[in-house]
Amino acid sequence: MATIKEQAITFLQLCAAGQSREAFAQFAGSGFKHHNVYFKGDAQTLMEAMEENARQNPNKVFEVQRALEDGNLVAVHSRVRQNPTDLGAAVVHIFRFEDDGIAELWDLGQAVPEESVNENGMF
Repeated sequence: MATIKEQAITFLQLCAAGQSREAFAQFAGSGFKHHNVYFKGDAQTLMEAMEENARQNPNKVFEVQRALEDGNLVAVHSRVRQNPTDLGAAVVHIFRFEDDGIAELWDLGQAVPEESVNENGMF
């Protein structure tokens, strides 16, 4: 059995690759809810939004930078680009797991600027 950290990463990879139905069927718990302010808080709405984004951006690049697991919580810091030439965004997904899968999901993002005064970069 995969760790919940591995499950969270696989869920995100499937969604980014246009396989959100498989991701939700395999990993979302029965009471799944999310906190993305642009969509209703249920699994079906978010899954359909992820499907639509994948259709609109078939060359999306999803790169996990780091992932942390603490009890039933997982945080995944990643770089998401809608296509290979896009600067993209730094995104953090926070998952809360229960016995039957992902119970809750939060996501936060920040666009990668063309120039930054910070010499360390975002990744």
